[in-house]
Amino acid sequence: MTDVAHLNGLNQKEATEIFLQCCGSLKWARKMTEERPFQNSHELEVMADHIWLSLDEEDWLEAFSAHPKIGEKKAVDASVSARWAEDEQSGASRAAAEVLGLLLAANHEYERRFGFIFIVCATGKSAEEMLALLHERMTNEPDAEIRIAVEEQRRITHIRLGKLLT
Repeated sequence: MTDVAHLNGLNQKEATEIFLQCCGSLKWARKMTEERPFQNSHELEVMADHIWLSLDEEDWLEAFSAHPKIGEKKAVDASVSARWAEDEQSGASRAAAEVLGLLLAANHEYERRFGFIFIVCATGKSAEEMLALLHERMTNEPDAEIRIAVEEQRRITHIRLGKLLT
């Protein structure tokens, strides 16, 4: 889609919109925009991590809320991030209706328990694997669980930055 030099040359609005496709935290996207220019993709990823881990819980929750729930059918969304999410969650889209139903019910239970949607780096995982992870993580304490979700979002962001630069 782009390269680091192109990303560095975008105006602030365009760069922020591009970064929002990778992570739904507006504060993260704005800070990434401000940190330009990046010398290479490695520097971009290091800064992405640094900014992400320095944010407040409110910013993390904003990023989480930008994701569709695993297994949930949403209205048609032609955005790049929606297409990436659909691709990342393709394991869930191929699941049997019964598994999808269990996944949706577990998602709702998770959200009631923790106050945010279940975040997992879904790339390469089947619906059954994601359901098992969801059940496993339901036993976590809230403080531990948000840290796990933060790490999962960090991994998702790396994947999307990679997609952005290819």
